[in-house]
Amino acid sequence: MELKEFQSDTIIEPFRIRSVEPIRFTEMAERKELLARAGYNPFLLRADDVLIDLLTDSGTGAMSSQQWSGMISSDESYAGSSSFYRLESAVHDITGFEHLIPTHQGRAAENVLFTTIASEGDVIPSNTHFDTTRAHVEHAGAEARDLVIEEGKKPRSQHPFKGNMDLEKLKATIREVGVENIPVIMITVTNNSGGGQPVSMENIRAVSEIARDHGIPFFIDACRFAENAWFIKSREEGFADKSPIDIARQMFNYAEGCTMSAKKDGMANIGGFLALNSDELASECRNLEILTEGFPTYGGMAGYDMEAVATGLYEALDEDYLRYRVRSIAYLGDKLMEAGVPIVQPTGGHAVYIDAKEMLPHIDSLEYPAWSFNNALYLLGGVRGVEIGSVMFGKQPDGSEKPAAMELVRLAFPRRVYTQSHVDYLAEVIIAAYQQRDQLTGYEIVEGPEVLRHFSARLQPLG
Repeated sequence: MELKEFQSDTIIEPFRIRSVEPIRFTEMAERKELLARAGYNPFLLRADDVLIDLLTDSGTGAMSSQQWSGMISSDESYAGSSSFYRLESAVHDITGFEHLIPTHQGRAAENVLFTTIASEGDVIPSNTHFDTTRAHVEHAGAEARDLVIEEGKKPRSQHPFKGNMDLEKLKATIREVGVENIPVIMITVTNNSGGGQPVSMENIRAVSEIARDHGIPFFIDACRFAENAWFIKSREEGFADKSPIDIARQMFNYAEGCTMSAKKDGMANIGGFLALNSDELASECRNLEILTEGFPTYGGMAGYDMEAVATGLYEALDEDYLRYRVRSIAYLGDKLMEAGVPIVQPTGGHAVYIDAKEMLPHIDSLEYPAWSFNNALYLLGGVRGVEIGSVMFGKQPDGSEKPAAMELVRLAFPRRVYTQSHVDYLAEVIIAAYQQRDQLTGYEIVEGPEVLRHFSARLQPLG
């Protein structure tokens, strides 16, 4: 018997599930009470009261058998841990950077970096700073300036690399503020605040050249570097035959350093690092790390965390995993677009972003339309997402309010956690909320902190 080779168009999960965690089902009346008790802030809900939790993809993924194996055999020595050297080897192999400064998560790496290099009056350009990055820049007294291309501000634009930095605006910024007032140029891959959109290799190279021509260090916010590498492979000419790890190495080769939340493409539940080439800067950063994080060979991470990240960085670059990961996001995006739900297109690598500004024109930006729709998802189906809009980014350093460029609801997929049936249910909930969108009202903030208010603010519905 001779059979022709079978080619399937279905992309299946490139793993088997050997451990499961139960989830609790609730009724809408109970969720209404729970949301009110949480001050209408999904961050303040108990995780047990959430059915499908898409608040973040940060630290919420499932770890592999290889990661657990490494964790069991980890070295918990205070100084000179062998687990640190395994992590150092992995980071050096992938990024090429000479110095590794481990931290308990990405925002700690940002704190170490910006506390060391930034000061009052400085400007730090990026494609788009995310919330903690912006907060650390502003805490140091500097300005976090976003220079994403115009296509990156248009949810329906089909540009393949909407996370790119506007090169002319970068040059203009350098002329305006002066080289001496720009301690670093950053670029985020993928561009989280802009819809999880990737940055092209051509753009990374061009930003690097501008930075080097002016003697300004260039750093990458590398949280989702593996997903960005996949988009370069699948969308940018000349990279189709290259492996994700080789693409990642080329990306990092254009930079002098990176910050990393290993809770994303490190595939771990906690951890992060600052990696860089400068001996002098590394020495300064290590001195601050000892004060705020811990000894430089653990820096806020347990040995088993470092083992998990050392393995996870390679697993995130696996082609089968990346193909499945990106297709899972596109699968939900396709279902929503078929139903007319406005989303950021094309879909990114870690989340679907719903365009609440277009969906809810009757709610003013400073009445927080994305917050309203996000709460509707919880009320209708127990789904928790996060607002990327004027609650998160509307408060200015001088205390004034300014509408965010976009009003988005981000539904971030934890890695290797949910199955297709979860996504099918999720699509049903979103479409049901969309069909009732005329019934939704805005919100007002009744109390909250001055910085990163979205994490702990309490709100109430209007009307």
